[in-house]
Amino acid sequence: MFSLLLSGWRRWLQILVLAIALVLLWAPSVLAQANTVNYTYGDLARSDFSHQDLNKAVFAAADLRESNFEGSDLTFSILTDAVFLHANLRGANLSGSLVDRVTLDFADLRDAIFTEAIATRTRFYDTDITGADFSDAVIDAYQVKLMCERAEGVNPVTGIATRDSLGCR
Repeated sequence: MFSLLLSGWRRWLQILVLAIALVLLWAPSVLAQANTVNYTYGDLARSDFSHQDLNKAVFAAADLRESNFEGSDLTFSILTDAVFLHANLRGANLSGSLVDRVTLDFADLRDAIFTEAIATRTRFYDTDITGADFSDAVIDAYQVKLMCERAEGVNPVTGIATRDSLGCR
């Protein structure tokens, strides 16, 4: 009985050591994320973020009305629940970003890159999308339908036509 109990404890000890080893091995990637810019819930209306490296930045639930992100690198950023009303995102790269439940009404997205972005429940009403690339982005079908009505141009960086990237017929 004692040997059975001892082997059970050894097994739990082995699992604990393995778990600690995994945490220690993954620690560098977690530490690297500590340098990520985080503007969650920020009141950043009319801010100038133009031509900045904002790779992996977090703007969750931030108020970014009339802000300028022209030419900025927002790849793999998190913009969940943010408000970009009348914002300038011309030429910005939002590849792989989480753009869930974002208000982009009246924004300037000319020549922006949204490849592989997730833009579910996001509004693009009266947004200028001329030359924007939405290849492999996840966007609600209704928004795509509305965007196809005004989609035109070719992205100067990717060479992809906006209509093609949205799958317009």
